Amino acid sequence: MNFNTFSFHPQINAGISRVGYETPTQIQSRTIPPILEGSDVLGLAQTGTGKTAAFVLPMLQHLMKGQRGKLRALILAPTRELAEQTHVAIKELGGQTGLRSISIYGGVSIKPQKSRLRNGVDIVVACPGRLLDLKNQGAIDLSGIEILILDEADHMFDMGFLPDIKRIISAVPQKRQTLLFSATMPAKINDLARKIMDHPVTVEIDIAKPIDAIDHAIYPVDQVQKLDMLLYLLEKHRSNQVLVFTRTKRRAAKLAVQLSEAGVSSTAIQGNLSQSKRQSAMNAFRKGKVKVLVATDIAARGIDVMEVSHVINYDVPDTADAYTHRIGRTGRMEQTGTAFSLVTQEDLSIVYSIERTLGKGLERRRVNGFETVLKESKKNKLVNKNSRMSRSRNQNRYRSPAKQS
Repeated sequence: MNFNTFSFHPQINAGISRVGYETPTQIQSRTIPPILEGSDVLGLAQTGTGKTAAFVLPMLQHLMKGQRGKLRALILAPTRELAEQTHVAIKELGGQTGLRSISIYGGVSIKPQKSRLRNGVDIVVACPGRLLDLKNQGAIDLSGIEILILDEADHMFDMGFLPDIKRIISAVPQKRQTLLFSATMPAKINDLARKIMDHPVTVEIDIAKPIDAIDHAIYPVDQVQKLDMLLYLLEKHRSNQVLVFTRTKRRAAKLAVQLSEAGVSSTAIQGNLSQSKRQSAMNAFRKGKVKVLVATDIAARGIDVMEVSHVINYDVPDTADAYTHRIGRTGRMEQTGTAFSLVTQEDLSIVYSIERTLGKGLERRRVNGFETVLKESKKNKLVNKNSRMSRSRNQNRYRSPAKQS
């Protein structure tokens, strides 16, 4: 199958050619046809599988007919970075269509956004809070919405946007097409989908497991040795772009400074930064001016850099779902990637949860000079042993645990 299968408008095909798309991913091939038919669609797929194009392309096709300069499509996103990323995708894929898009989010002046809206747009990509601000000020009219899209819906709920989303849904027409895309399927999304969607077509692409193209490993380490271990890994693997995750904003900022002082080209992106500084950090990372980007979970939403070869969990995430989201920043669009986690004794319980989600044990790699031994339960040692035996039978795809790096 190729993109010609969908019979998109020639001006949309020009955008597809411009970005170099040839073969649709699974989520694209299975969601685009029902979206083109006008069905509500619930698309569930891991981060990095091409969900953005899966809804942008059929949305553009729908908007090719009808009045121009009137707001007809609304995309909701949880973060400024993701809203901007989607807006850029619309401009790239729809650059020849004449359709106009705007991204709306807080942290920047509201006046230019009002001005753009007055001049007429066809598509709005918005974070819920700023969208409601504009609505309450009478600066945006949602009565003409024909397509409503919720992107990264699971994360919007994690961030507490559900009340705002309900207010927005009450302001758009009941007769509309609704698309909901998510990397995971918590109960809240299932409940909302039943309430706001009309007999949706559900497409599920291996949402429970992180992408198979990613090689996973953990490095046992004491808390005080984490920085040295990170520097060791960055030196050893000489990778392309590296995304390092921390749990807190303060820790992200501090770690970026420590890496820079150690001679590693790095920057940080976290919620305390102004939008201009966040954008500057992202641009530097995308263009390869810095090798390492240190980020928190929330700030990392919307990072779409194909050259990220390694994701390193400096701090292990709090949940298995968060792990899935983090490592989805590498191994994107069927490329290969690597995910390392620096694990202390206190992290073992969440590591076991991640392993259950993966359906296999994470390879333990030890490094000379970092002699920490994780005190694991007998039950989980057995699980890991069985997982290693299974991997060995599977053409030795993974290296054996406890290997000296």
